[in-house]
Amino acid sequence: MIKNEEYIGEVIALGSEGEGVIRSQDQTAFVPFCLPGEKVSFKALKVNGSAVFGKLTEVHTLSPHRVIPLCPQFEKCGGCQLQHADYETQLALKRDTVRNCLKKIGGLEVDVSPVVASEKQYGYRNKLALPVGVDTYGNNIVGFYAPRSHRIVPINYCCLQMEWSKPLISALLDFMSAEHLKGYDEIACIGQVRHIVAREIGGRLLITIVTARKIDLAPLGELLRKSFKNFTLVNNVNSSRSNVIFGKEWHICLGEATFTAVQDGIKYKAGANTFLQVNDDVRSRLYQAVVDACRDEDAVAVDLYSGGGMLTAMLANACRAAYGVEIVRQAVDCADELKKLNGLRDKMFNICGAVEDKLEEVFAQTAGYKRVVVCDPPRKGMERSVVNAVAKSGADKVVLISCNPATLARDLGILCGTLTEVDGQLVKAPDYAAANAKAPYKIVSVTPFDMFPQTKHVETLVVLERK
Repeated sequence: MIKNEEYIGEVIALGSEGEGVIRSQDQTAFVPFCLPGEKVSFKALKVNGSAVFGKLTEVHTLSPHRVIPLCPQFEKCGGCQLQHADYETQLALKRDTVRNCLKKIGGLEVDVSPVVASEKQYGYRNKLALPVGVDTYGNNIVGFYAPRSHRIVPINYCCLQMEWSKPLISALLDFMSAEHLKGYDEIACIGQVRHIVAREIGGRLLITIVTARKIDLAPLGELLRKSFKNFTLVNNVNSSRSNVIFGKEWHICLGEATFTAVQDGIKYKAGANTFLQVNDDVRSRLYQAVVDACRDEDAVAVDLYSGGGMLTAMLANACRAAYGVEIVRQAVDCADELKKLNGLRDKMFNICGAVEDKLEEVFAQTAGYKRVVVCDPPRKGMERSVVNAVAKSGADKVVLISCNPATLARDLGILCGTLTEVDGQLVKAPDYAAANAKAPYKIVSVTPFDMFPQTKHVETLVVLERK
């Protein structure tokens, strides 16, 4: 295929990014927004050897699984990849993605359970985080970044968000117009308003306006009172030139800085920067599945990458005790507060530091007890030293939570012996059965959870037991 030329082909499968896969001679084209069985026309935008990346121009034969997207900005905004597919197809894709990654990357041929579906396919997100900028005419806009860019696609409502997103965006734009404020231009580094971030917790809305300098948000508060009764309004000042959303300066404009809420039976204090999973329904089912897998009154749970301590607290109630390891000081402070609120003084222990640095210390403190290790790392997965330490820990059970099937497959391959390190590089063992027989752990279950309907993303829970 030649760049900028148009071709016709039949989609034979969906790729891990949700794109259609089309094969022609010795080349494979990846074309977003089409479905298996469809005959489509596409333009070759990039040709990289045998891989071609295309843009859909026409669908000649419609799949019976194609649906009309709810969002008018679908295909333009980078938030969703799968609104054109029915929900059954989305779940099948995510299950296949997990299965294929485990096999191709980790050398693991294991059963993958059907995906745990989300109760809501739309309106499920409890958090909104949008950049604020200006269009080519100088008008203020709020929206999502276009795929692989920092060009803002303007929206007035996102159908993945809860109902409050529409009046919230409208109020912000009205406020900026009345106060003669401009959205931020990342290239020129001019403008006052950079981001809007909001989250609903227990019926209360925490709204943060990120600005390049401190701004009086009292007029915005008056506008918000027309639509919302119970909210906190915060001004975060970020004067840096980085792409990080929040700066270090916080000002409470209306409401309380933090408030107490209850989630999955655990009391906690929520603030503007508190981390929680965006899908309440799926998060509850995922965390409960983790707790059920670890429940043992004689065992000590070791929660790695523990964040604000929500899961650590749940594990402390289900086990003899729980240790959480987290590098972010603010998150550990939240975990300590949560420990007090739930009366877990003698059952929950929070340690601040990099997991790879603190792991040996935690394992030494829990020596002599049955142990279950829980790992919920960032997208990059676990550090190699952490995976190796977990493999040698002697823990009775290891439970992994991952938002990235590729790094999950890599980490599992090390734990199960199907990947070995040669000259600093991971290579697949030539004999899966023989390699796995020598490994300390075996996979008991692999269960994907659809935390993010309409997108390519999937959360996966893996339970391993010591042989």
